[in-house]
Amino acid sequence: MHSGVIKAALVGVLSAGIGASVVVASAPWADAKATYESPYGYARTWNAALRLVRVDNGWKVTEKDEASGYLLFEYKSVENAKPTSGSVEFVRGGDESAPVSVLIELPQMPHYHEQLMLDALAAKMRREYGDAPPRRAPEPSPAPSSAPTPSPAPDAGPSEGT
Repeated sequence: MHSGVIKAALVGVLSAGIGASVVVASAPWADAKATYESPYGYARTWNAALRLVRVDNGWKVTEKDEASGYLLFEYKSVENAKPTSGSVEFVRGGDESAPVSVLIELPQMPHYHEQLMLDALAAKMRREYGDAPPRRAPEPSPAPSSAPTPSPAPDAGPSEGT
C-alpha cells in the first residue's frame, strides 16, 4: 500500500512538471513584439534605428528597405553567442508630423530584449536630436465657398393676435 501512495505522488509530480513545461513553451514572450511611438518623424527615426543596429551594436544588416519601412538584422546578445534574426518595422503616421510606430521583433529571444532595444533607440534619439518636437495641430480646413450664404429675413416682430 505504501508503494501505491509513492506511485500516485510520482505521477502527480510528473503531470505537474509536464503541464508547467507546456505553459512555459507556449509563453507569450516567445513571440512578443515591442512597440514605440517615435515623435521624431520617419527620416530621423529610420536613421537612428539603422545606426543603432549597425554602428552602435555592430550587428549585421541582412536586408533593408527605407521606402517600405523595414530593417532585418542578425541579433547577438551576451546570453547567446549564436546570432538570431531580428527585425525593425516602421509604420508612418498620417502626415509628416505624426508619430512613427516602431516595432521590434526578436522571435527567438525573451521580450525584454526587444524592450531594451526600443529603450536604447528612444534614448539615442533624445541624445542626438534633443527633446521631441511638439506635435503641430492640424490646420483647420477652410469653409466651403461654393455659394453665398443667404442673409436672414428681417425680424417682423411679434405677431398680433397670439
